[in-house]
Amino acid sequence: MVTRNLRIADFIATEHPAAGAFVEILCEDHIGTYVLPFLCRFERDGWRNAATGEPIEITVLGWRNRPAGSPGDRTAGAPRRVHQDPGK
Repeated sequence: MVTRNLRIADFIATEHPAAGAFVEILCEDHIGTYVLPFLCRFERDGWRNAATGEPIEITVLGWRNRPAGSPGDRTAGAPRRVHQDPGK
């Protein structure tokens, strides 16, 4: 099982993301820590769901850029280079 400190280490907690950036956020409540299943953005009044604009009303521990190619990534539908073995 991943500890709280190891999960936090994967996120940025010392600064806010660039204006308009859609990012993943790590949250914490009485159950534990978890990454929200949707992208968020930081605005002057706090964190918001990037799709709906609804405020995030839970403790946010940190944020990170969404890994390329992950579900919901804007580049997920872009063509990808596939390296094939010439012997096949």
